[in-house]
Formats: sequence, C-alpha cells, structure tokens
Amino acid sequence: MSSEESMPGEGAQEAELQAIMGPSDTPSVVSTPPDSTVPEDPARSPLITPASVSPPGEIKIESMESDSVSLSWGSPDNMDGIPHSFHITYSSSDKSHQDSITAPSNSTVISELRPGREYSFTVTTVLENRTQSTSVSTSVCTKTSLQDLLCKLGLENYFPGKITLSTVLEIGTESITDEPIQTLKKIPWCFLKSLMMVNVTARSTKCSAAETDTDSSLQDLDSDLYLIDSNDAQETNIINPLDLLLALFLCSDSFLQQEIMLKMSMCQFAVPLLLPDCSTSQCTLMLWAMRDIVKKFRPRSLADSKGFVEDSIVSTAMPMISFVRLGDCSLSKSQILNQVLSNPQQYHDFFIHRDVECGDVPRRIANGLVEIGWYLPCGKKNFFPEPVAVANLRGDLLSFQKQFSILCQTSSAVFIFFDSIAESECNLLSSAGNIKAQLFLVGNFPNKAEKNLNSLKHLASKLKLSRNQVLLKNKQTNDAGFVSKLRSTMNDIMESNPQKNTIEDMSAVAHELGIPVDEDCIECQNAKRSAEEITSRINDVVRYKENQLPLQGKLWKELAKIEKEECRLRKAGDQPIEEYKTHLQRDKQKLRQQQSSKNISEAMGCFITAISSESKEERSYFLKWMRIYLDVTARKKLSGLREEYKEKCFKFSENKEIIAALDRQISNSSLGIEHFMREMGQIYEAACSFPKNAESRQQFQHLPSLGADLLLGGFPLELVDGDASNIPVSWVTDVLKKLHEKVQHKSRLLVVTVLGVQSTGKSTLLNTMFGVQFAVSSGRCTRGAFMLLIRVKEDLKEELNCDFILVIDTEGLKSPELAQLEDSYEHDNELATLVVGLSDVTIINIAMENSTEMKDILQIVVHAFLRMKEVGKKPNCQFVHQNVGDVSAHDNNARDRKKLLEQLNEMTQAAARMEKKDINRKFTDIMEYDPENNNWYIPGLWHGNPPMAPVNTGYSETVYDFKKSLIEVLKNTNKEKPPAPVTEFLEWMRSLWKAVKYENFIFSFRNSLVAEAYNNLCVEYGKWEWDFQKHMYNWLATAETRISNTNEQSSNLDEFLRDLQTEAFQELTSQETSSQEKLTKYYESKEGHVNLVESYRATFERSIKTLRIEIEISMTNKLTAAIAFQKGMKKVHDVNGKHKAILEEKVLELLGVCREKREDLSEGKLKKEFEKMWEETVKKLDFKGLVKRDVVFNVYNQLRKQLDRHGGGVKMVLNQASDLTKYGKKQLNVTDKHFDRVWYKNVTDRLGLSKLHTEEAEAMVQSITKQCTEFVSHKKNSKTDYHETYTRELLEMTDVKLKEIEKLKTNAQFEVDLKLHICGFAAREFQQMHEDFIEDNDPQKHLEKYKPRYCSDFIDLYHEKDQSLKKAKEFTERCLKPAVREYVDKALGIDIVDEMQTGGNSVKYSTRSSFQHSILKQLLKDNTFENYVSYMRHYADFVKKWIFDCIIEKFSKDNALSDLEKKRLQTITQKIQEAIKKAEKEETLTPNTKTIPRFIENVCCVLHSDIVISTDDLGLKLIQDKACVEEFVVHLQHYLEQMNTSLRDEFSQSCDVKKKLIKLPFKPQDELFKRAFGCGKLCPFCKVPCEAGGRDHKQHHASVHRPQGLGRYRWSDSEKLCVSLCSTDVQSNMRFQSPETKGEWHPYKDYRKIYPDWHIAPDDSIEASDYWKYVLTTFNDQFAKAYNAKLADIPAQWRSITKEQAEKSINKLFNME
Repeated sequence: MSSEESMPGEGAQEAELQAIMGPSDTPSVVSTPPDSTVPEDPARSPLITPASVSPPGEIKIESMESDSVSLSWGSPDNMDGIPHSFHITYSSSDKSHQDSITAPSNSTVISELRPGREYSFTVTTVLENRTQSTSVSTSVCTKTSLQDLLCKLGLENYFPGKITLSTVLEIGTESITDEPIQTLKKIPWCFLKSLMMVNVTARSTKCSAAETDTDSSLQDLDSDLYLIDSNDAQETNIINPLDLLLALFLCSDSFLQQEIMLKMSMCQFAVPLLLPDCSTSQCTLMLWAMRDIVKKFRPRSLADSKGFVEDSIVSTAMPMISFVRLGDCSLSKSQILNQVLSNPQQYHDFFIHRDVECGDVPRRIANGLVEIGWYLPCGKKNFFPEPVAVANLRGDLLSFQKQFSILCQTSSAVFIFFDSIAESECNLLSSAGNIKAQLFLVGNFPNKAEKNLNSLKHLASKLKLSRNQVLLKNKQTNDAGFVSKLRSTMNDIMESNPQKNTIEDMSAVAHELGIPVDEDCIECQNAKRSAEEITSRINDVVRYKENQLPLQGKLWKELAKIEKEECRLRKAGDQPIEEYKTHLQRDKQKLRQQQSSKNISEAMGCFITAISSESKEERSYFLKWMRIYLDVTARKKLSGLREEYKEKCFKFSENKEIIAALDRQISNSSLGIEHFMREMGQIYEAACSFPKNAESRQQFQHLPSLGADLLLGGFPLELVDGDASNIPVSWVTDVLKKLHEKVQHKSRLLVVTVLGVQSTGKSTLLNTMFGVQFAVSSGRCTRGAFMLLIRVKEDLKEELNCDFILVIDTEGLKSPELAQLEDSYEHDNELATLVVGLSDVTIINIAMENSTEMKDILQIVVHAFLRMKEVGKKPNCQFVHQNVGDVSAHDNNARDRKKLLEQLNEMTQAAARMEKKDINRKFTDIMEYDPENNNWYIPGLWHGNPPMAPVNTGYSETVYDFKKSLIEVLKNTNKEKPPAPVTEFLEWMRSLWKAVKYENFIFSFRNSLVAEAYNNLCVEYGKWEWDFQKHMYNWLATAETRISNTNEQSSNLDEFLRDLQTEAFQELTSQETSSQEKLTKYYESKEGHVNLVESYRATFERSIKTLRIEIEISMTNKLTAAIAFQKGMKKVHDVNGKHKAILEEKVLELLGVCREKREDLSEGKLKKEFEKMWEETVKKLDFKGLVKRDVVFNVYNQLRKQLDRHGGGVKMVLNQASDLTKYGKKQLNVTDKHFDRVWYKNVTDRLGLSKLHTEEAEAMVQSITKQCTEFVSHKKNSKTDYHETYTRELLEMTDVKLKEIEKLKTNAQFEVDLKLHICGFAAREFQQMHEDFIEDNDPQKHLEKYKPRYCSDFIDLYHEKDQSLKKAKEFTERCLKPAVREYVDKALGIDIVDEMQTGGNSVKYSTRSSFQHSILKQLLKDNTFENYVSYMRHYADFVKKWIFDCIIEKFSKDNALSDLEKKRLQTITQKIQEAIKKAEKEETLTPNTKTIPRFIENVCCVLHSDIVISTDDLGLKLIQDKACVEEFVVHLQHYLEQMNTSLRDEFSQSCDVKKKLIKLPFKPQDELFKRAFGCGKLCPFCKVPCEAGGRDHKQHHASVHRPQGLGRYRWSDSEKLCVSLCSTDVQSNMRFQSPETKGEWHPYKDYRKIYPDWHIAPDDSIEASDYWKYVLTTFNDQFAKAYNAKLADIPAQWRSITKEQAEKSINKLFNME
C-alpha cells in the first residue's frame, strides 16, 4: 500500500481522539522495501549508477510526539568507506505540509510537524556526487496535542472521564507526604491534592526538575546561551496551568468535575464554562459541573436591610460580559480582568495570565476554553452594585467560532481585544449574524499607526458602534487608568438594563448552536426526572414531611422517648416497675404497628426505586439531583431563618421565646436526603418488629444493602438522628453488617470525630482535610451525627493497619444558655459521650470568637472522656483553635494553653465528682493529650471579606499539616490497639448508646467486648493463680516430706524451720514475680482487647499480692505445725529407738549363745529361747511415753487471749465458762440479746424484719459451725497430735464470717457465745485427738508390734539364711508401698483440681461467671424448687455440694480417677528406680562398706524429698553383713515391679470416689470451691452472688440480677414478694429501706451511698432477666410459703416466658451463645 493511499480522510479527524486513546497506542507504520526496478539516470552519474548505490535499510519509528518524529534506518549494504548521506522527504496526507532534509547518519528527528496528521517519509542514500539510491518509505500519524500531553502527564489510561472522586479522596502515602515533584506525571495528582485542600497555590504546581535545570543553567554566559538554544528541551518539564486543568477535566468523571469546580470557586479561580474537545472546534457547556457552586451576596437593593441572596450560581440570573481577542494581542486580557475584579488592597489572580507561574508556557490544548468568573457585591462599597459574570475565551476568536457565537448570544456585552485588524477579520466580524450582545472594541495602539486607526474606524462603522464602544489603550494610558475606564464601561452596561441569563438558560442556546451540554447523558437525565418527580411536589415542607415521610415524625420521636424512658423510668409514679416496663413495651409495639400500617409513600417508593438502580452512575446522579433540588427548597426557607436565629442570639435574654420558636421552625423546615434515608431506616426498623419469616419483613430485607452501597460510594449515613435524638440501631447495624460482607470482611476502621460549638466550621474543616461531602451551607447545619467512609490505599494500609477511616461529623454543641432554653444539654451530653466513645481521635473544634462559650461546652466533652476512661477507652484528643490570625499564634498562646489545661483539670475533677469517681484526676489521666502537640492554631477560612475573598492559604496549609499529624497519631493509635472491624464498631455503638440512655452512664455501661475482654483476663488470671498455688502446694508437700525424713535433733529443728521459711519466701517471691510478669505481658500483648480492661489491672495486681500473702500465712502455719509434730515424734522415736537398740543387742547376744551350743536347735526351741529373752529384757525397760496435755485448757486460753480486746461483760462470760467442754453440744440459738439494741429496735419497729435477721444470723451460725466441724474433723483424721495453731485458725475463720455479717449489727455477746460454741466442740475433739495420738504412740505397744519380726530375723540369722530376698520383699511391702500410696494420695487432690480446670468441661471453672452459668443451666435443667431455694438461701453449701457432686460424677466415669493415680504411680516408681541406680553407683564407689542397710540408707537419702520411708520395721541391724547387695537389688527390682502391678490393679478397681475424696489430705473440692465461690458477697437486694475475678477486687458485680422477692424482699404494706429487679430499680425513682439505711427510705439511684462496693448495671434488654422471671413465676407459691410471705403479683408478660427463653437469656448474658 502506498503512503498516499493510507492517509485518513478529513472526516476522520473528528473521531481522532477516540482513535488515539483506543486499545492500540502504537503508531501506524507502513514500510516499503527497496525497489530494484528503478531505471538508471545516465545523465546524472555516468560512472556510478543508482543500481550500484545501496538503499538504506528498513525505516523504524523510534519515537513520536505531536510535532516531531524520530526516525532511524539500517545502514546501506557495501557502503563502508564510501562517503554518503541520506535525503529524507516527508509530506502530510493532504499535501499541505511538505519538506525535505539531509541527514549525515542513519537517524534523525523531524520537527515542526502538525499534530494529529498522517505523514509519509522517504529516505534515500546520497553520494557526494548527488547520486541517489532507490528509496525506502514509511508512514505514521503524529500524536494529537491532547494525546501527547496526556502521555506526558501519565493520564492516557484515564481518558476519557475515568478518574473518580472516590479515587482522589482515598488516603495514601502521597496524601501526607511533600516530596518534590520530579516528573510531569506527578503534577496532576499534586494539583488535585492541593485543590482538594482548597489551597490557592494549587495552580502553581510545577515540576521541581524544571526549577533545578533553570537555576543551574544560569551560572554563566555559556549556560545562558545553551539555555536559549535548548529552550524546547526545557519546555518538556513544564506545563501551562490551563493545559493541566483542561487535561484533568477531560479525564475526570462528572462528580469529580463538580468537586474541582467547587474547590476552584472557593479559591476564587475562574472555572471552565465551555470545555473544548481539543480535536475539533466542538466544545461542551459545563452546566452540571457548576451545579455545586452556591454563592451568597448582597446586591445594592438589599444593602440597607442587610439581607442577602443565596443561590446556586447556575440558577442566579445576572448579566454576563465576555472578553475575547482577535488575532494576536500584546495586552493581557486575563491580567486586565483580574485587575477589574480585584479591589486595590487585595489583588487576586482570578484568571491565569502570562505572568503567573508557568503562565508564559505556550498552551497546547487550552485554546478554545471559555472560563467564567463572577463579581458578587457584599453590600458595602462595590465596583459593581449588582452581580456580574465575566467570561474569558482563550485563543483567537476566529479559530473558535462556536464559542464566540454562544458568547455573543448570551452575553450583555462582548469586549474584543486586538492589536490590529486585517481586512479579512473586519469582514468576518461585520458579516457575523445573530449577535445579541453589545460589541466593544478594545485596541492596544502604543504607536497610533495610521493603518490600525483606519481599520478600526472602518470596522466600527460597519458594526455601527458608538464612540463609547471603542476603548483604546496607548502609551499615555497606564493600567490603573485603563482598568478604571473598563469598569466604568461595564457599569454603564449594567445600568442600561442588560439581558440577564442564568447558566441553566444557556443550555437552550447551546443546543440550538449544536453545542453539547454535560447534563445531556441518559443517566443524568433519567436521574433528574426521578428527582423532579419526588421534589416537584414540595410546597409546604412541614406538610410534605408529614405526608411523604410519616414514619420519622411524631411516631419515631415518641419511640425515642419511650426507649429512653425504659432506661430512666422517670414517669413510673406509683406503678410497679416491672408492670410499667411491660406497659412501655406494649406502647413501643403499638407505635411500630402504627408505622407498619402506613403504606410506603409515593415519594419514598420513587426514592427507593431510584437508589436501587443497577447503574451506579445513575444512582449517584439521582442523589446529587436530590441534594440540589432539596438545597434549593432549604435555601428558600432556612437561610433567612438561620440568619435571624444568629441575630437574635446576640441579645439572648431579650429573645428567648423567639429563639425557641425559630429553632423549632428550622428543625421542622429542614428537608434533606438524610430525611429520606431516615425514612428508609424507619421502614426497615418497623419491618424488623415482625417475625423473621413474615412477608412484611422480607420485602424490606434489601434496604440495608442499598445503605451499604451508598456508604461505600462516599455518601454520609446518619448515625444519630438529631431531631429525635436517637439511633435506629437495627438499621445502622444491618447496613454496616452488609458493608462488612461487601468488602469481604476487610473492614478495619479507625474513627475520627469532630466536636465543637455550632457554626464553628467543623464540617468545613473535615471537608478541607478529607474532601468529604458534609453539608456546610447555611441552608442546613449538621443535625445529629453523620458518618462517612474514606478508603485507605494499599500503600498506607500496612502502616495504619486499617481499610477505612470513618469520619464522624456531629451537630454543633449548643451554648449552656441555648441548651437550657431548648432542653438540649442532655442531647449534647449523649452525643459527645457516644462519638468520643466510638473515636480513636476526637477533634475538639474551638472558634476563637466563641472560646468562652467553648469552655462551658468543654465540661460536656470532659464528662465524655472521663466516662470512656472508666469503660476502658482512652481516645486521643486534638484541640483545633480556628480563626487565629497571627503566624506566631502557637508561641503566643503558650500561656493560653497552660490556662486551658488548668481549666480542663478543674473540669475533670468536677466531672469526677458528678460521676461519683475519684476526684484526684487530671485531664491527661483520662485521655491522651499533650498541650504542646495536641493544639492546632488555624487562621480564618477567608482571605478578606466574602463573597469575593478566596480561601486563606494559611488555612489550607495549616489544615494540611494537621491532617499529616493526624495520620501519624492514627498510626500510633494502631500500635496501642489494632483497629477494629465494623462488627466491633457496631458492638461499641450499641453498648455506648444503651448506656448513654441511662442517667448514670458509668454504672450503666455494658459492652460484650469489654465483658469478653474481662472474661478472658479472668480465665488467664485463673491459670496464673492455679500455677502459683500448685507450685507452692507441691513445694509444701516436698517440705513436709523433708521434715518427716529429717534426723535433726529437736534443738536443730527450729533452725530447719527458719531455713524452710526462707526457702518458702524465695519461692513465693519468685512465683509472685512470675505472675506479675505474666500479667504485664498479657497487657503488652494488645490481644483480646486488653486495652478495654486496663482499669482492672490494679485489681489483678493486688489479687496476686493478696494470693501471695494468703499462701504465705498458710505455709507458715503448716510448716510450724509440721515441725512441732516432728518434735513430738522425735521424742517418740528416741524412746522407741533406745528400746529397739537394747532389744537388737539382746537378740544378737542370744544368737551368739545359741550358736555356741553344740546341738542344732529346732525352730520351736529357738522361739522359746527368744520368748525368754524378750520377757526378761522388756521387764527392765522404762516405758515412760509422751506427757498428756490439757488441750481443753489450751483452747480456752487462746480464746480468752483473743477476746481480751472486749470489755468486762465478755470477760465475765468467759470467767463463768469454767468448763469449755460443756459448750457446743447443741445448736446455738440466736436471740434478740445478740443484736445491737438501738438497731434492733429500729428493725423491729420500722421494718418488721427482726425474724428475718434472726434467721440470717442463725444461717450464718450453721454455716460457720459446719465449716469449723469439717476443719476439726479433717485435723482429727490426720492422726497427728494437736497443735495450738489449729485453734488459732478456727478463731480466724470465725472472725472472717463475723465480718461478713457486720450489717446484721450483732454484738459482743453474739461473738463470745459463737466462739464458746465452736471452741467447745473443738476442744473436746482436739483433746480426744491428742489422747488418741498418745495411745497410738505408746512405747510398749510400739515395741510389741515389732516382736514377730525380731523373732523371725533371729531364727533366720541362726540358720544363716540368705536375707536378700526376704529383706527386699519386706522393704518393698513395709516401707516403699505405704510411702508410695501416701505420695499418690497427697498428690491426687492437686491432680484432680488440675484436671477439673484443664480437662473437658473446664470452662465451668475458668471464671466465676462461667461457673455461675453452669450452675444456673443445671438448675434450670433439674427445675426443682428445692434446688433453687437451696441455691439462694444456702449458697455456699449448695456450691460446695455441687462441686463435690461434679467431681464425683467426673471421676466415677471411664477410670478417670484411676488414670490420675496410675500417672502419679508411674512418676514415683520411676524416681525409685532412679534412686536404686544411683545407690548402686554409690556402692560401686565404696565396695568396703557394701551392705544392704547401707544400700537402703542411700536409696532413702535420694528419695528424702519425694516420699517418707520408715525403715523402723526392717531391723536393719539384724541383717547379715555377708548378705549379697547385688542379689538384694535384683530381688528389690522384682518386688518393685510386683508392687507397681499390685497398686495399678488396686487403682483400677472401682472404688467409692466420695469416700476417697473425703480421706485425701488435699481436698480438691475445697480448693475448687475457693476458686469458684470467690468473695461470696451477695447483692444487697436480690442476693445474687458476686462474679468479679481476682481475690482483691473492690467492686462486686453480677451478670444477671433477679426479682428481689427471691432475695426475700417484700412490700412493706402488703407482705407480697417483690417482683421488681434491682437492675431496673437502680435506674428508677423508686426507694428502698433496709437495716443499712437505719429504716429510712433511700433512692435506689443513690444505692452506692449505702452499698459503695456494689456495681449494679441495668439489664441489657427487657429479656435479660427472663431466667429469674421464669423461676419466680413457676415457683411463686413455694417461694411465698418458704419465705413466709404472700404471693408475688406476677406481671402478665412474665407468664409467657418459656423454659427455652429462660435458658436463652442466660446464654446471651454470659456470652455462651
């Protein structure tokens, strides 16, 4: 194909942009091979013919620009050494541009080509004699200027309209960094970043490489010359701002174009009116893009009344004056316009001109652009008394006829700038038809050339222009004078009643002229029709809302009131609380039914249909159209109302009623998209009140998905309804859940919230920082709280560790005066608490002119932060001080910052007092706040007086710095705690809002995340606590074994005790440190939301210390008792040892005598000889045993000593108690003499509770008596001697119990009678225990017990039998086996506890709340009254029995107990085996002393810390020295194996687990009881047990409370059991009286004054206490009978609660679902 054939036709040029940016971006190249048939030209070269000149190789296109092409070609063959060059010819396809050049080498660059044209290139080889080769050719199409520019800017893939607003608003690394711009490709994004921050320097964005090159190249003259020579190269690094702007508009979608227009307008930049398409003469009217621009101004007519006009700029009718140029013009039209529009004191570049940064760079695509700016009067001295639009056409009007035509038809006047006028130009202008505008000629004639003047006169005559329509500028006219003249001319035009058009009106003219409008697309028009269908019927906003949005009006507000009343119960009056709550539930249900009964209005049907559109673009258009139309409606009504409201507030005291009425009017007259979204939320909420499968519910299940789509699309979602002051929880929850699903669960959030006084620029601050679309017009102020999502780019996700930043904008807090007037202080408090609780960073926005007012509002904010600190959150706080003008504000305000911090500290203390918390707190204790780094001083928004003032550069730059700092703060926040997914955000929202609705937030707060975190902490602490205890129990067992095995003399045992105590101290310290370290690491791990339970850290630290103290006391007592016992046993052993030594000597003497006899004695004779010797020896022995002590007297003395602190009355009673053994034989009867007389009289007279309290005291007596009886029984069964520490422990146990019942006001008489009762039976048992011990250790009986063994050994020795076998068996059976059995029994209790805590069902014992859940579930399963009443009346006994039964049940199955015993058996058997091996080695080392007794001693020595081996029964002295040790070891191994088998069989046999547990020295049931039972405190009202973790908690709490009747409370007048729940009453206005109140009535709300250590949170829902409601309802008769009361009045709703619902309620409460 020839190059001529491949040229595109002229018609193809209109579509070239599409072709250029199409799928193939490679140049179209056709290369023609050498033609060998070209004839010779003999005239040219007689010597060398063309055939002998080699042609060039194939042509390659190296690069291509819009005006140049770089070519290269292969070297011609066989031309080495032959001088030659290359001749290149090229021509455009239309032959309008042809030329040729010569190149010395095989590459060249051809420049000055025309953009977007197809060129053919031909290359031939040329010799010095001009002989040419045959040619090679190719063709290529140059880039258009647009394509070239887009490629340089890196925007080629974004054309057309592919950059979206959401892309620009995403936060990435580049959003917060200021790296120099090194390439042109960075410029568009840096420009957009600056523009989004409304920075007026955005148009100065340029590549830093250009600056560097320019600066460095001006160092010397040579460089200067080089710079001039290489000017083209320099231009590649810079770009005209207009070209950049046009490129971005062409690559942006409609919504980003709107945002760019809005930000440009705020910066007072002229904006595009007509956008050229850069390839043809076509352009687009940018009507849609300008629709967001709203301006407020004061025309001359309203100057006196101080009224104003506020309207969309496209809807505001005003004259437009256009400025164009004809040909070249030396006068800068744009510069003149800037001077015309600027006031003398404040010049501003509205239009880009040649003297701005990069303004002198030749424009490549911007010619044909028409920009528009406005002059808007402010009511003072104005250049123009009325608004006027100024249009500016870039480029020569002759080249852009369409733009010129529409300007001539829509403008009041057109000013034509020129330097000279050619005849052709004159003819063209004079022949132009349909020019409605006045034409004005503006000539710049510095030399007054005759030719120019004549041309001007000729044109003026043809156009019939008056003298005033020609303006000339010459040398004598300076710029100021010329500008003044131009303004005057413009004023004259405006005074002459010019035509006034709106930009909306221009669209009709544009269509007539064939100019497209950006609103013409189908999606936009469809959306517009949908929005008009909804909004066209709005005449009266109030009535429209009632008819079309009925669900959010009175019904929703009434629902909100009921929900709060459910929590606050202020209007209950005399009604029973539970009945009142049921009544409120019914009312709620009725309101929901009323909502559901209303059909979806026509407007809402259209709204839901429109946002359900499959086209995201159409949905976005619809929402924008809705906002536009609704804003128009709002401006008509609300702008004036808000201005009046502001004015009246200046004289608040005089205008209170007017202000209140205005506020109501503003609220009622507000109508925005949020109202339609709110209605959609209410439709969904009402549907959710139906059963899940109901059709009425199913048809609206898609609504949350729509809400999630809008939120993901950058649309704000209402979190708090500011009108009803409520959250539609179901709606918000399900929308965010859907969002969580749509982003594949990648929904980690960091939350930023802004709080501040109303109208202080909060929303504007957020708009500037993040570019988000919060309403900021005066037509509507933010009401309630709105949340909006900003995506985080991948490059920042890792650092922030989140996927989105959630920005919450809040309704402005009101001043105290307004709050009081509008009763909104409560609302402000709720709002502040909620959003602070949800935030990671809270921005407190303070306007300097409102700083005094803000200090009052800070009280609310401080309350919110204090509340968050109490519930485990510590947000970061940033103070933003707006309207601070001075650049040195930060330094100058150091004193103010200090003063602010002092005030904040005072407010914190005041808030702490109000919240009933510790007042010794500083502001920095409750939140992260650094006065130096957390205060930002931001200048005023406007640089001058609006409406002509641009945004202050200082404002945007400071806000940008704040944004960067904020992201750093968020990064650090992420280190403290990982960002939470949406699901956790929801949990916080629900729990915070629930608590906010109660009057006492801190004590009403319930959060499942906090509960889970606390539960996890309790589980971990339980493990650490058991590890600590288990270690010390095992250490104690070893210590007791060592004590039992010690051979020390009595005098040395005290030293041994001190050594053990030191060792114990070291072990305790080590374990305490280890536990504290585990706690620290747990908090440092940042897992499991540990930050939420930071407030419990001190409690668990104290608990570890308390645990250490308790164990230390217990260890000391047990070690002391063990040493004392060993001392006693030492005496016994010494006596027995002395007797055995004598007898063993006598046996050996007898053996010698018998062997000397010559006869062989029979076994019978030997026995006779032995009997004779035994009787003779025993008669001579002294059998004086242990001395019997008077234990009863010892117990009495200790009791007397302990009660010595009491007065004479107690001493007198003790003196009369001469015989302690007479006490404690029958039950102690509690009578009125045992109570404080004054208190008892009060109880009797006022409360009538004497019987109840007597019963409580008797129950306590029974409980402590049982506990002490078990203790005494345990000691007695231990078969040890009495020690005085036992009595001391008994008395301490009694004191603990007495402390628990201090509220019963028992007196000293009760204490002495109780202790006499306990010590009476204890003394008898201890005396018997002592006597039994003396008898068991009688020396003669002890000796007689060994008589058979001595006889047997004697006979064996006589017959010289090998004793290895016998002694190995005896050592195993008599020594090792009992020791092993004792070892297993001692360890078994610990192993059982371990198994219960770590094995299956261990969750029951992991925390006290889990334990409670297990019990309650079992009780419900059994569902017997006896169990319930036992659980409630004898809680401790019930728990003990329940645990005991659980252990029995668990270890009665599957050989569970046997497995533990076998495991321990294996451990000790292995240790014995190792001991034998070690002893064998010792024997090898000392062969001379190798005997069985020595070997046994070595074995016992190795095992002295493990088991207590008594060798008394072996008679080691009677073992022959020649007995073989090796054989003994062999036999011992055999019998050891037999013992192991025997014990394993014994353990495998089924046994009575109960009996075994009772006999164990370490009682697992007691240990588990202590761990699960906790502090044992009961709720003062309903008697539910405390579930708090740790040993030393200061606050008692329970997951679920019960009707107080179950705690034996009854109504004082009717004697009926009380059905009210304390978790409800503490939020009501009800009162109670109790012994603690001395019979006085006391408000439930202030229960903490009486019971400060109890925290009773309100129920999470009305179903929360269904469990106990079900129990009381089911067993009402039995409880009334058991409690000697009348039947409770059961609310009707309780009777419908099923067993399944009861179980479900506790599962939910204990997080066991």
